[in-house]
Amino acid sequence: MSTMFLGTHGSRVDAKGRISIPSAFRSVLKNNARPGEALMVIRPSHLHDCLEGWTTSSFFACSNALDEYDPFSEDHDDLATSLYADAYPLDCDKEGRINLPKALKQHAGLEGDVTFMGLGRIFQIWNPELAEERRQRARSNAKELGRRKKANREEPSS
Repeated sequence: MSTMFLGTHGSRVDAKGRISIPSAFRSVLKNNARPGEALMVIRPSHLHDCLEGWTTSSFFACSNALDEYDPFSEDHDDLATSLYADAYPLDCDKEGRINLPKALKQHAGLEGDVTFMGLGRIFQIWNPELAEERRQRARSNAKELGRRKKANREEPSS
């Protein structure tokens, strides 16, 4: 049973505004679905101009972090608004397509071709050009992080 979203996959927004979820991602979603719950939750990323896709159970497990805040505080309200207000529980049709709300498509600039990127516990949906820029930037940042970690290990202790 696959439990992680892996790989980069192309798709397209069709004439009716639907997007096909890659079959490998649908398998992960179906394997993690609970009876009576939507297959996935899609929300705008708060870090990038893309969308995030979550299994429903992972999304709500992540939201448990809000329990650390006073439910009547402004911090809790801000975080809850950021997390839930633009999150949409969605199911695929029998062909594996979803119909994204207009606001989500606008957030990520999705029309025509789209790119799905697996990030383990979540996936992202990108405009293809922005996806490639993000992948290159992430690789560069990861190399730099590796260099810094290696340099820290090689420093003699005093």
